[in-house]
Parts: sequence; structure tokens; C-alpha cells
Amino acid sequence: MLEDGNVIEEQDNIIEQYETQEQDNIIEQDETQEQDNIIEQYEIDEQDNVIEQDEIEEQDNIAEQDEIEKLQSIIEGILFTMGESVPIEQIAMAIDHDVETTRKMIHQMKENYNQEHHGIMIMELENSYQMCTKKEIYEYLVKIAKQPRKYLLTDVLLETLSIIAYKQPVTKLEIEKIRGVKSDHAVNKLVEFTLVEEVGRLEAPGRPILFGTTEEFLRRFGVSSMEDLPMIQPNQMEDFKAEAEDEVQLQLNLVE
Repeated sequence: MLEDGNVIEEQDNIIEQYETQEQDNIIEQDETQEQDNIIEQYEIDEQDNVIEQDEIEEQDNIAEQDEIEKLQSIIEGILFTMGESVPIEQIAMAIDHDVETTRKMIHQMKENYNQEHHGIMIMELENSYQMCTKKEIYEYLVKIAKQPRKYLLTDVLLETLSIIAYKQPVTKLEIEKIRGVKSDHAVNKLVEFTLVEEVGRLEAPGRPILFGTTEEFLRRFGVSSMEDLPMIQPNQMEDFKAEAEDEVQLQLNLVE
């Protein structure tokens, strides 16, 4: 009977040990599951944070783009209303931004206007900007304009204008020394066409007038500044003289 009791007790111990192990396994599984849940929740939270940050960044970008478009519409209104060129400093002051930021926004506008579906453009003229009609539109404008301004620049006028552009500021006497003939008519015509203007007087006896090109000159020839003009070769000045001499000879032949 004692042996039977020992056997029963041993079986009870085995059963108890088994149950203990089972309970430990369940606890361990619960802990593992809990850890997995924590890790999963952490990964979900991290993903949500990334999405939230992306959404915030996207909203910031949209707000920034809206602000840029608002400022560009103001610039557009300024250039359209003023008609003439407006210095970049004045535009920057009007929109309460620095010059470089303002310049970047205007250049972005220029690229947009340069698309084929626009009939206007923004020109840069010696650190100023002006809204203008594209040259392709001219043939349609003349159909409704009462007095379309289209000047004929003869070879003589172009020659004189070239000398002024590359030699400015220059006196009429200096122009005539290069051309070899009187240039009163040519200079006066260029002034009338607003391509040339008086820019001062030379500190010399008689204080002769100094001439230089205008903003209209830059606009008409499609350059932003005088630095954008192509370099002129020394032999071209000699060509100007030769052309002027031919002009004088032609006039003499007509008189005879």
C-alpha cells in the first residue's frame, strides 16, 4: 500500500509539474504576444507619424506655393498697370520681399509667359522689368491701332546707332569723325525714335552734348543690358567709314 501511495504521489507531482510548465508556456506566449503587439503598435505609430509629417510638409508646400502665386499676381498687376519698366528694387519693396527672392519669382513668371499660348512677355531692361506684347502679335495689333509705331531704320541710321551704342557716351563730333560725314539728321532721327537720348555734356569748350542709347533701344533690340550686345570688331569701324564715304560720293553724283 505504501508503494501505491508513492506511485500516486509521484503521478500527482508529474501532473503538477506538467500543469506548471503549461502555465509557464501560456504566460510566456502571452508575454511574447504582448511584445509583438507592442512592436506592431510602435511600427503603426511610426508609420502614422511619417504619414502625418508628409501631410504637414505637403500642406506647407501648398501654402508656400499659394503665397508665391499671390505675390506673382501682385507683380503682374504692377507691371501691367505701370506700362513702363519698373526697377526690381521698387517691385521688391512693394511686395515686402528681398530683391533676389523677387527676381526669382519674376524669372519664373517669364518662363511661364514664354510659352506659346501667351501673347505677352516680361522683358528685363537694365535691372528693371516691363510687361510687353510679343513681336508675333504685332501684325494683329496694327489692324486696330490708329497709329502703329513702326520706324524704318535705314543703313545710315543703323550705322549711326551702332556707333553710339558701342562708343557711348559720345558727342556728335566724335560720331562724325568715325563716319566722315555730317550726322545731324541721323542723330536727330534716332532721338525722335527714342532710341537715343542726351545723357549729359562733355566737360570741354562749348560743352557738347553727349548721346547714349535708351531703354527703348534695349527693348527694340531684345537685350537686357548693354553687356548683352555682341562684341564689335575694330575692322567694323573701318567699314562704317567706308560706307559713309560711299554715301558722300553718292550724294555728289546726284548733285552733278
